[in-house]
Amino acid sequence: MQFDIVIVGAGHGGAQAAIALRQAKFEGTIAVIGDEPELPYERPPLSKEYFSGEKVFERILIRPAAFWAERNVEMLLNRRVVSVDPVAHSLSTADGATIGYGQLIWATGGSPRRIGCAGNDLIGVHTVRTRADADRMLAELDGVEQAVVIGGGYIGLEAAAVLAKFGKKVVLLEALDRVLARVAGEPLSRFYEAEHRAHGVDVRLNAAVECIEGEGRVSGVRMQDGTVIPAQMVIVGIGIVPAVEPLIAAGAQGGNGVAVDHQCRTSLPDIFAIGDCALHANRFADDMPIRLESVQNANDQATLVAKTIMGQDLAYDAVPWFWSNQYDLKLQTVGLSTGHDQAILRGDPANRSFSVVYLKDGRVIALDCVNATKDYVQGRKLVVERLSPNPTALADASVPLKELA
Repeated sequence: MQFDIVIVGAGHGGAQAAIALRQAKFEGTIAVIGDEPELPYERPPLSKEYFSGEKVFERILIRPAAFWAERNVEMLLNRRVVSVDPVAHSLSTADGATIGYGQLIWATGGSPRRIGCAGNDLIGVHTVRTRADADRMLAELDGVEQAVVIGGGYIGLEAAAVLAKFGKKVVLLEALDRVLARVAGEPLSRFYEAEHRAHGVDVRLNAAVECIEGEGRVSGVRMQDGTVIPAQMVIVGIGIVPAVEPLIAAGAQGGNGVAVDHQCRTSLPDIFAIGDCALHANRFADDMPIRLESVQNANDQATLVAKTIMGQDLAYDAVPWFWSNQYDLKLQTVGLSTGHDQAILRGDPANRSFSVVYLKDGRVIALDCVNATKDYVQGRKLVVERLSPNPTALADASVPLKELA
């Protein structure tokens, strides 16, 4: 098989790359290789609406089957790429196929990080990355009285919220001294800890796991202090490992992801990388190399690569944004709060509608907005332009943020 463009990865980035190429009137052949049997689908609902039953799978498909057929995008599903030959411009899959490419877009994301302790392979221990992961958890729910969620990031908190809504007893374990410690300031962390506890979730901080117990199937989680938390299900949400081994083995620069330039080009000829696995210098992180695990980043980088292939000379400069749904709370984030030296609380968390504005050297670098969509929309300009509003005015929720821009 030979294609003008081969896209490895059938997630948000891979799908958007194919869509953007056809929108830009690219007339060559395109193939998308995915290691799952499904057509490209949205990932965030796996720990939210799909897991809770609010959305059936067809509603989270990025596009229906007819869309790809009409645009002559070849879907090579249930195939895993195991090696890349940048000289021959070809790749090999686990089933022995060799596929040639003119240009290659690597959009593989990552695999869930496994917890490094005994018992991590027991039946009933889950990660949340694919539809199959979510389906396995749903199939076991009837036999679950108590679940343990390891990891207090967004995936863990969202899974805990859904389990609590299902009426399960939930214990959430976070190794650090607060949830969301790597991505948010303390006011937001404490708010979500209180919300989960109010919904019956047993949130335990500074929690050190010794091992997962059980014979064949999980029965509990043993902590380093010797206590055992009974559990019929364990969900591990402690991040991902970027899926870049074939590129690194082929000589691409990288480590924690594959390194790309301002146009998402890797160090290998005619190979781009986008999305969760792309290590790129980001203006909103003071030009430090980072990986951004977000739908926004995957889609924007995919669109940039499509335009680059079509001859436009552009550089990636999109403002990061994220969201999380837990209970009746909608969190919307714009910018990156990492490295902030001031966090201004705007509004009252007791009213369950507020924002946290993050500053560095007096300039706004990010906002976390809980049930505060106006702040999210109006605060975007503050982040993009790195503005320095009066801190007292920022803290006054009666002052619209657009007036401070």
